[in-house]
Amino acid sequence: MTGQTTPRSAPLRYRPGPARQEIAELLDGLRTDGGVRVVTGDPGCGRTAFLAFAARSFRAGPVWHVRADPPRPERPHGGLRTLLRAAGRPVRLPGDGTAGEVLLGVLRAAAAASPLLVCVDDVHRWDAASRVALGDAAARVHATGGRVGLLLSVPGHRPVDRQMAGLPVWRLAPLTPGDAAALVDEATEGTVDPAVREELVTEAEGNPALLLALVRHLSPAQLRGRRALPRPLAGAEVLAGVAGGCLTGVPPDHADLLLATAAAVRATGEPDADAGLVRRAAGILGGRAAVPAPETAPPAGARVQLSRTTGSLPETLVLADGRLRFRSALLGRTVYAGAPPGRRRAVHRALAESLADPHGVPALLHRSWTVTGPAPALAAELAATAADPASALPPDLRRAAHARAAELTPDDAERAHRYTAAARQALLAGDPAEALRLLDAARSRPAPASVRGDAELLRGAVLLADGPVDDARESFLLAAGLLTDRSREEADTAVLGAANAAWAAGDLTACLQALAPDGSLPREPAPVPTAAPASVPAADAPPAGPVGADAGGTAPPGPAGSTGPTRSALLRDHRDGMRAVLLGRFDLAAAPLRRVVEWDPPADEPERLLGSAAAALMLGEVTAARRSGARALAAARTLGSAALEPRALEYLAYAELRAGRHQLARTHAEEGLRTARRTGQRNTAAHHHAVLALAASIEGERELVAEHAAAALGTARRHGLAQAATLAQWALARADLGAGRPREAVDRLGPLVRPGARRGHFAVWMLAVPCFVEAAALAGRPAHARTVLEDFALWAACRADPQAPAQLLRCRALLAAPEVADELYLRALDRHEETAGDFERARTELLYGKWLRRRRRLGEARARLGEALMGFERCGAHPWGQQAAAELRANGAAPGGAGTVRPARHGPGELSRLTPQQLRIARCVAEGATNREVALSLSVSTRTVDYHLRNVFATLGVRSRVELARLVEQAEKTGAQL
Repeated sequence: MTGQTTPRSAPLRYRPGPARQEIAELLDGLRTDGGVRVVTGDPGCGRTAFLAFAARSFRAGPVWHVRADPPRPERPHGGLRTLLRAAGRPVRLPGDGTAGEVLLGVLRAAAAASPLLVCVDDVHRWDAASRVALGDAAARVHATGGRVGLLLSVPGHRPVDRQMAGLPVWRLAPLTPGDAAALVDEATEGTVDPAVREELVTEAEGNPALLLALVRHLSPAQLRGRRALPRPLAGAEVLAGVAGGCLTGVPPDHADLLLATAAAVRATGEPDADAGLVRRAAGILGGRAAVPAPETAPPAGARVQLSRTTGSLPETLVLADGRLRFRSALLGRTVYAGAPPGRRRAVHRALAESLADPHGVPALLHRSWTVTGPAPALAAELAATAADPASALPPDLRRAAHARAAELTPDDAERAHRYTAAARQALLAGDPAEALRLLDAARSRPAPASVRGDAELLRGAVLLADGPVDDARESFLLAAGLLTDRSREEADTAVLGAANAAWAAGDLTACLQALAPDGSLPREPAPVPTAAPASVPAADAPPAGPVGADAGGTAPPGPAGSTGPTRSALLRDHRDGMRAVLLGRFDLAAAPLRRVVEWDPPADEPERLLGSAAAALMLGEVTAARRSGARALAAARTLGSAALEPRALEYLAYAELRAGRHQLARTHAEEGLRTARRTGQRNTAAHHHAVLALAASIEGERELVAEHAAAALGTARRHGLAQAATLAQWALARADLGAGRPREAVDRLGPLVRPGARRGHFAVWMLAVPCFVEAAALAGRPAHARTVLEDFALWAACRADPQAPAQLLRCRALLAAPEVADELYLRALDRHEETAGDFERARTELLYGKWLRRRRRLGEARARLGEALMGFERCGAHPWGQQAAAELRANGAAPGGAGTVRPARHGPGELSRLTPQQLRIARCVAEGATNREVALSLSVSTRTVDYHLRNVFATLGVRSRVELARLVEQAEKTGAQL
């Protein structure tokens, strides 16, 4: 054998995606230590393609790669003979039960010279004797290791055969949206319309075979977006082509049980259904199935007496804790889609009769699926029940109820209204794509202006969270015009949304025009630097919009949704305060914004709490902003409003940045990024990426800064997010400055802060001025800095940023003559005493210490540099601390001589040499997490984790994860700082 037996062509190319590093580790482990993995997954997940990928990637030695033949009359040891013939090692297999030992001997002999990888696809199709022998050999390999690696694939929609029980399982994950999109582009040669591609990716849910089947099912015109897509997109024919083979030969009583389970799951949107409900419905439907009652249900995987006909649970179902679920959700979709319409109506009727509450949303939904035409009375009852605020229904269930009510409604206006209500719940459930689809359905019929206005208002909010922000602004403005006659307050809500969209896009003119009482521009626009960011942190970044509609709620989180008598006044306060801030008139902004802050909305109204947080950030009242943001987050979680969580976390992250607590900001932003991704809010995710880049630029994580900045810029360019783009560029420049590359920082920041068309976002660029001035002074280009310093002085005079006065004095000292600079540095340090946070003060101490050392005032320099070093160490600003330590050494003092306490550089104390991100990764790895699990928990790529882990190993002098775990454990026992 030459090294690899090639299988027949795989149906698709495997895409490892985020699991690439884990797969590399798996193959590396099989190469060095041997072992076994049972590879499984949903039908169509790519098990065959994965084994082909693994076989191609294994370069350490020979690969035996075979696939089971199609079913045929069973011949003992037929499967083993196929494997051994493919390997060129035919041997006699005894029939006395020792074939496993014979196989193990063959494998070990083949691996004597070099590691051996054996890939066996569809092991479940082998004859029983071959499965037993292979299972025995695999168990021995798993127990003893060696140079033999086994990858054995089995389907995931049924229990693993007992011969493979106890072996480690590798379940293939769905494709990521990016990999799925790339697969569509590859299959269509790049001709697919982007909107169609996105819908295909959503419908396939990461299943590559289903994705390709959907592509093949569409005509070229449909793929290019020139003709409407079929509904449902994944119909019975497509699903059966992917998973139908898993359902052949199902007995009638099992078929009833499967259909009842699939229909019950469809109504609730949950992955499982109450076993008692399914039992009752299946009994009504066919009179055969008898699932054990929940209180007597056995554990998952146990076999139970279920029906008089077959006496067992269908192998495609799992029963656990009194609930039934499909082992593969794709099979549930296939069962339901493939049932005849009359049978589907019958099972829904049976489920409706079996529910305890005949007037609850689940029962009404089941009843609605038994009718085939308009049903106004049922639609009205369903919509009213779904809208009941007293019912504890999740948003996704409310969405399904409103959408079905709309389908049953004959009146066009009411139909559009109900589709809009369904879209609102889809957004709260974290599904903006579904919200847009429902809004498109609301548009499809004529409706009054007020109904269309509601839909456009919601469309603006969706696009502001996950789409081009200019499109969002136009939707808000259209909504304002449509809603004016019905309610001035609702029109004002839309106006605030339009202002937020213009804010995110960096369009100051459009923002002021939207906020003007008559829609006109101010007679004398304010200087750009005093068009202050409404919620800008002192040393870092503002939220994506001062009012907050940007992140995907149903309305801006200001007082727009208020129901009390002060609603109109609070709306005016929010609008007037925001406009005054943009005009630089903080004297006029303070009173109206303070009224919004002091208004105490109920604790169960997260959008209004976010409005209070936004107003507090405009005023610089960070404590109030943090309090309102935390309350909003708690309320969103209590209400199950998934779409509001990333918004609340965004406000908390910015408030922490403004308070000088960048590590807390980082924690909130990491969680916010995960929730934004989960809820499809790409624009919100971009702002979380920007926060993480800014935090990492302080801590010196250059790779992390680059990764988060690239992610923020990618979305910013596609959706017109000028603010996120400016923040990302600033983070990159600050990382350059911290790494001692002032020239690169000047080149990057120059276009952002100097006047001209390339100047950064109107509410952000002046915040980068202190970094630009420092970089220009250190790079020997002070003339470049003087042109923007006076603009920054105007911003500092507004007193909305408590750090700005000290930063201004520091900048003036950097550019001043020696006889003046000394006093300016001292005055800057005095102003720092009025604010919290170590980082900005430490930067001033560092620059002052450098200045003193170069004038041979060594004693004073040593004290300043020591203070700077301690400040940087307290806030984890490692590259800046290294600069301070280098200056101390140049001053003739060891870094520890300045009064700092530094741990010994041996043993557990070595952990102090790691950056904060490296410490996080080291802790996760020591707890047994894989690189992929670490990446998911920290919202970074596996490539970044791998990069940091290599640096951790090099810094600590360890060679394996086991050594790292021991070092971390020892450090925890001895109290070393982690």
